[in-house]
Amino acid sequence: MPDLKTNVMRLLEQHNIAYTAYEYPHGKEAVDGITVSGLLGQNPAQVFKTLVAKGKSGGHYVFVIPVAAALDLKLAAKSVGEKTIEMVPVKELPGLTGYVRGGCSPVGMKKAFPIVFDRSADSVPTIFVSAGKIGYQIETTPSELIAFVHGKTAALTAP
Repeated sequence: MPDLKTNVMRLLEQHNIAYTAYEYPHGKEAVDGITVSGLLGQNPAQVFKTLVAKGKSGGHYVFVIPVAAALDLKLAAKSVGEKTIEMVPVKELPGLTGYVRGGCSPVGMKKAFPIVFDRSADSVPTIFVSAGKIGYQIETTPSELIAFVHGKTAALTAP
């Protein structure tokens, strides 16, 4: 259990959502999710990254997908009822979400955006996501996490 407690961890505790926290070695820069899963001995199919996109309508959306997968922009747009979406530039993340690249979590963003998890989250016993700070992750059950952030699941990655 890490010494540091992030806002993500505090929010989960306030809502009685069980989680396990992990800390991994890192520098100042983000570490890719596959490397993180290896450092912590986690199954990459259970480690998810949080991506933020903007729709043609101007709305913002959060997509949570396995670290080894790529977001299919057409599937993502379809899942939120947009014609097209594009990724938000990294420099806009802190102002929009309160998080930096590599520390972006679906829990505790500055604003409540629609959140969609890749449907593969339904088939894993636990899910790992960023704890809101580079070097920290939390593990919890997908159903509790998705319900807590008022998310849903959909096909977001190409097979």
